[in-house]
Amino acid sequence: MTASTAPEATSKVCAVPAPTVPPQIRDPQHMTPADARALTRIFLLRLDALEEGTQEFQYVRNTLIEMNLNLVRFVARRFSGRRDAIEDMLQVGTIGLIKAIDRYDIARGVEFTTLAVPYIQGEIKRFFRDTTWSVRVPRRLQELRIELARAREQLEGQGIHEPSVADLATHLDLDEAEVAEGVVASNGYDSQSLDRPIQDDSKQQSGFVADLMGTDDPALALAEDIQALKPHLAELGDRDRTILELRFGAEMTQTEIGNQLGLSQMHVSRLINRICTHLREKMLATG
Repeated sequence: MTASTAPEATSKVCAVPAPTVPPQIRDPQHMTPADARALTRIFLLRLDALEEGTQEFQYVRNTLIEMNLNLVRFVARRFSGRRDAIEDMLQVGTIGLIKAIDRYDIARGVEFTTLAVPYIQGEIKRFFRDTTWSVRVPRRLQELRIELARAREQLEGQGIHEPSVADLATHLDLDEAEVAEGVVASNGYDSQSLDRPIQDDSKQQSGFVADLMGTDDPALALAEDIQALKPHLAELGDRDRTILELRFGAEMTQTEIGNQLGLSQMHVSRLINRICTHLREKMLATG
């Protein structure tokens, strides 16, 4: 007895539709969002089937980028407080879009925007994190500034209007010294020109911010030096102190000092040089 067995037909359900030849699009940047979404899937299917480096691959990839530039603009608008950097945001956001196109896996069945939006947003955030600090600070302090701003907002919502370093440290479960360092570093995030006009609602002040900046006062430095010199003067002998008082206090000449103390002018000169050298060394030693 012969038994004939028909081969069992096996069918594999493919989750990815067969790629179709995408249409030629004259102006992909001015498509409606609905058309862009529909055509994006067709172009992604075709891109997945093409060999990288071919002319058609370049056309499909470039068209995908142009069709989805509105997605970049949509994400950039979320950073509404950064209007002055809109062009930079569009450029770095487009980099995120390109990365999403190159890394998108059509077999996963995930919407392209689900992958693209985080990529675009991540590039824009990285741009602000790395380029908008007026003073360069370590990356950990840049990230800590964001945590501090969020913590301050949360604490203010709880009724703490001016959170202290201790409040922030407790809220973030961090050391107070680390939080204090982050607060100081946050000052480097933004800067303003010294030529900026003074903003005074009371109209009591006018001019520029530079007018409010203090300058070094030579008299103050002299007063500090005198205070530092006093203990060293007290260590001198009576004759040395008398010579200094007559020379620098009474402003007498070396000859006049010599006549009053019974010394030659040359001897007085040598004594003054020795005393001043001694005091200078003492001052330098104490900083």
